Amino acid sequence: MLMEQQVVVIGGSEGIGLAVARAARALGARVLAVGRTKAKLEAAREAVLGLEIHVADINDTASIKAVFAGLASVDHVYIAAGSTKIGGPLDHPLSDFRHRFDERLWGSLEVVRTAHPLMRPGGSFTFSGGLASDRPAKGAWVSGIATMATEQLARVLAIELAPLRFNAVAPGYTDTPMWNHIFPDLGSKALDEVTRKHLVPRLVTAEEVAQAVLLLMQNQAITGETIHVDCGARLV
Repeated sequence: MLMEQQVVVIGGSEGIGLAVARAARALGARVLAVGRTKAKLEAAREAVLGLEIHVADINDTASIKAVFAGLASVDHVYIAAGSTKIGGPLDHPLSDFRHRFDERLWGSLEVVRTAHPLMRPGGSFTFSGGLASDRPAKGAWVSGIATMATEQLARVLAIELAPLRFNAVAPGYTDTPMWNHIFPDLGSKALDEVTRKHLVPRLVTAEEVAQAVLLLMQNQAITGETIHVDCGARLV
């Protein structure tokens, strides 16, 4: 159980982050949801009783430091923040893509550097990997490299900062608002043909990914691992 433990969700205003915040609150945790957009955070606070919110950008070191400056201690951090940019022409300037990696890798590292001194015994960090780490797709090279970087981050930090625990979840195609940004006309329906080929032929739900995140927070024997929640997509 997470009763009275302090959970921080970076990227907690919608989608998987919001599902994690809701699930952690249901288990009695004190939950702080962090996001870039005040309106989305306020909507999340209305949807989840007792949720606390803080506006901050994972790309902005000062704002991340401000998140944790107000906390006496931390038990668990989940980082759901990540760009919806999946790729682009390789001959474009690398500056068009650099910040997509920065937020996944350097942004996550900044959260760890800031939060780990506040961690109580048994504390954990969970990062967001993805299906593209194991099943890279043509045109999605940005997300493929970025998600693999965060999964590797969990492994190396599990060694560097033991006994704090570091893990990752690797969602497959998940039914979240993200797809409305990528496919404005169709949203998640654009994935119907792809998901029909999965071993479990459907989208993953945000709640199913949240269940894996909560497992990683609570199971003190798991560190340096990546849990796949993808309906078997990486196997086909």
